[in-house]
Amino acid sequence: MSHVYGLYYKAFETLRRVQEIKTVEDNDRYCSIISEALREHLTVIPRLAMGVLECQDLMRPEDMDKFMNTLLRSRISRRVIAEQHLALTDTFNSPWHFPEAKNQLETNADFVGEVFLRCNAREVVEGCGKMAQDLAKQAYGTKCTIPEIELQGDLDATFPYILSHLEYIVGELLRNSIQALMERYVDQPGKPPPIQVLICEAPQHVIIRISDQGGGIQRELLPYLWSFSKGPRSQTRLKNLLQVPKMAATMQELQTSRFGSTKASDTKQTKGNHTHDSSLSSLTSRPPNLRLGMGLPMSRVYAEYWAGNLELQSLEGYGVDAFLQISKLGNKNEQLTTRASVDAI
Repeated sequence: MSHVYGLYYKAFETLRRVQEIKTVEDNDRYCSIISEALREHLTVIPRLAMGVLECQDLMRPEDMDKFMNTLLRSRISRRVIAEQHLALTDTFNSPWHFPEAKNQLETNADFVGEVFLRCNAREVVEGCGKMAQDLAKQAYGTKCTIPEIELQGDLDATFPYILSHLEYIVGELLRNSIQALMERYVDQPGKPPPIQVLICEAPQHVIIRISDQGGGIQRELLPYLWSFSKGPRSQTRLKNLLQVPKMAATMQELQTSRFGSTKASDTKQTKGNHTHDSSLSSLTSRPPNLRLGMGLPMSRVYAEYWAGNLELQSLEGYGVDAFLQISKLGNKNEQLTTRASVDAI
């Protein structure tokens, strides 16, 4: 916790000394400061998670979870603002930005900063699913049969969204489903049942349902499903967190250091050459047996930040249905915690 406090204090002291920006050169220097701060803060999430687990006997679990949710939402907000400024600066400095440019890149034209105007749910599911399947093959061996992912519903549904946020949520849900199926059917002959993904488009939102037959969630784990602190596996989670070098609160590029290289940005929705140094790659591309216990609560924070929602329905002994609701109109305010709530923690 002291390490995180030191990082935020240093960032505050650095940014408050920045002079008024009057020229393009001033903005370039400011962008360098922002980029450096973003890189330094890549260790914040694992440090916070470890601090929460270490302090679990000093505070009530509900207070600790409220602290984590509040801090994560404000952190996501700051990173979105910072990365949006960097992305818009990149756009301004790009040759295709100028009106006389003849060869404009279509992929860049679909972005406003970090916001992808034509985010397609099917392509996100396919990209994240392939990445999760590749990780499973590398972890369990090529002889194991990896569950297939079947899509149905409104496959052409598009909406404006920050692509990295949706990739993280969908990636975590598919990862959980694949892992549950592999563990349940690893010693059984034949193929495991497929993961069913249904995309439903409504006037104001898109709902993605991910259904598996991985046996469901154990009853004793259900009360801690959305908690960052308490739980029967908290000590195991603390040890596993020490193996994750860096995690960031955004994700544009996924890379694996232990199993080679796997990128979710290989989908059609990649924004040109614009990527960020983001260590959610370390989180999402971790080995399947490295369980951190924070994927679901973090995914819900991401979903609710843009006025969405994430719910799970578990049938113990059968499987899990995950329901992700996404606001599609792009006119919803961020769900931030008020300053009074922050001060009350």
